[in-house]
Amino acid sequence: MHYLDEHNIFIFLVQLVILLGLARGLGELFRKWKQPPLTAELLIGVLLGPTIMGRFMPLWHQAIFPNDIVQQNMLETVAWIGVLFLLLETGLEIDFASAWRQRGDALKIAITDIMVPMVIAFIPCFFLPDHYLANPDQRFLFALFMATVMTISAMPIAARALHDLKLSKTDLGFLIMSALSVNDIIGWLIFTMVLGFFTQDGLGVANVFMIAGSTIAFTAVCLTVGRKLTDKVIHGIKQKKMPQPGVPLTFICVLGAFCGAVTQKIGIHALFGFFIAGIMAGGSRALSENVRQVISQMVYAIFVPLFFVNIGLKVDFLKSFDIFLVLLITVIGISGRFLGAWLGVNLTKLSKTNRLSIAIAHTPGGAMEIVVGLLALEYNLITEPIFVAIIFAAVISSVILGPWFNYSVKRRKEVSVLEYFSLRDIIAKLRDTQQSKAIEQLCELAANQDDMPEAESIYQAVMNRENEMGTAMEEGIAVPHARISEVKSPVVVFGRSVDGIEWNAPDGKPTHFIFLILTSEDDYDSQVQILGAIAKTMSATENRTVLTKAKDSHEIWSLFQREFSDTQIVKKSVKR
Repeated sequence: MHYLDEHNIFIFLVQLVILLGLARGLGELFRKWKQPPLTAELLIGVLLGPTIMGRFMPLWHQAIFPNDIVQQNMLETVAWIGVLFLLLETGLEIDFASAWRQRGDALKIAITDIMVPMVIAFIPCFFLPDHYLANPDQRFLFALFMATVMTISAMPIAARALHDLKLSKTDLGFLIMSALSVNDIIGWLIFTMVLGFFTQDGLGVANVFMIAGSTIAFTAVCLTVGRKLTDKVIHGIKQKKMPQPGVPLTFICVLGAFCGAVTQKIGIHALFGFFIAGIMAGGSRALSENVRQVISQMVYAIFVPLFFVNIGLKVDFLKSFDIFLVLLITVIGISGRFLGAWLGVNLTKLSKTNRLSIAIAHTPGGAMEIVVGLLALEYNLITEPIFVAIIFAAVISSVILGPWFNYSVKRRKEVSVLEYFSLRDIIAKLRDTQQSKAIEQLCELAANQDDMPEAESIYQAVMNRENEMGTAMEEGIAVPHARISEVKSPVVVFGRSVDGIEWNAPDGKPTHFIFLILTSEDDYDSQVQILGAIAKTMSATENRTVLTKAKDSHEIWSLFQREFSDTQIVKKSVKR
């Protein structure tokens, strides 16, 4: 038996200092450049791994990353903990109940975004020359795996793009995330079954049905009974006022480990168990946004950087780089996911502008594409050149998402908030400090306008939307909204809470500034533009300070008149 000695611990700590410090530092720099941090993390691994340091400074590389199985396993273990928690956190971002309620449009987009990329990817991958395959005798499984890789979109990358453009709280953002949620669930279900089939020796027809049936049954139980039980536990933790976020975090980690052990025993990978556990926990309304943020920060600040850096330490990118494979996998990946989502969104009644934005949001492969690629490499389902091509495809698709998505948003028709907002639509001091009561008061104000439905009807629509996904933003701002068939043109009303209202905000702060936005049922565009203008105006600290100190509605209105008249929402209009 081999025990860790002091030298092993010393080298491991040196590795952590170098890898985590450089990855996080460069990652934050990339974030400022509006690029995904995973690109920086992979780059650090490439620089310190066999590609650069191992090739040009072998003595330094051997000193920091010795060719010792115990030393390598220490870092490898931490890296795998990272990828397990990455899938757990990804599951937390999925609101299955809300996605299911959006199953009309979201399901159309998700289904086509799985079928079309699989068909587009399967055919060229099936006919690749033998020397690209790890085992030419398993050509069908290889092509099926590659087709599955092309279906999984990077939901965290899309969520980040929506957040940066202030669209995450809009109905458009909600639909995008709902479709991506369904896509992720089905995509990971298919991938884990394919991986399970490949890793079972002498797999017969009976075993195939056993793995598939067990996986589907496990998923169904977790997304029904499991979600309800998990919700009860998290509610109990909250009601008994147990330490936050410590106790919920421990429970979610234990749940992930349990589900991971079950899926591993079934014959599919533990990653799927952690993913499903995240979905079960993420669906609980008792799990506050603050707790979710703590979990997300822990995962992305520590574990995820080490996982992606470790990939660069294991693979020689120069040796395994094949330009043909990189171009092939990049093109079929991006085009397949785009065409799949575009076909699905054309089956809905959304405007052409929204169709383009939704299709673009499905194009990045990102971290998830790299994770499934690494699993396939570990199980010798693909070769290193294929894996390197998958990494390049994932990075390229993630890098281009921001500018491409921003372009689609700027093509929207021009609207002005002041067209739908006036002095009479402001409540300088809300009389209630409860979320529902504050919304009710704002709905009553909106109902007083011409050609508006009754206040009760507006209130029900707004609360239904609020229950699907909260509309609290950072820095004391909330933007409750609804699309209502009786509303002919957009309506904006504003209320200020002096004492603050608990709104389950991501930063845990009470909400003071509440904008109620009402649009017609088919009008996504105006809602997106109005909310974007509000977010831009309220992001300025001096504007929030002025609103806080304003004595009455007139002072509040003076600020909005100045700021909204200066806000350039878009520069170019398009026909719909």
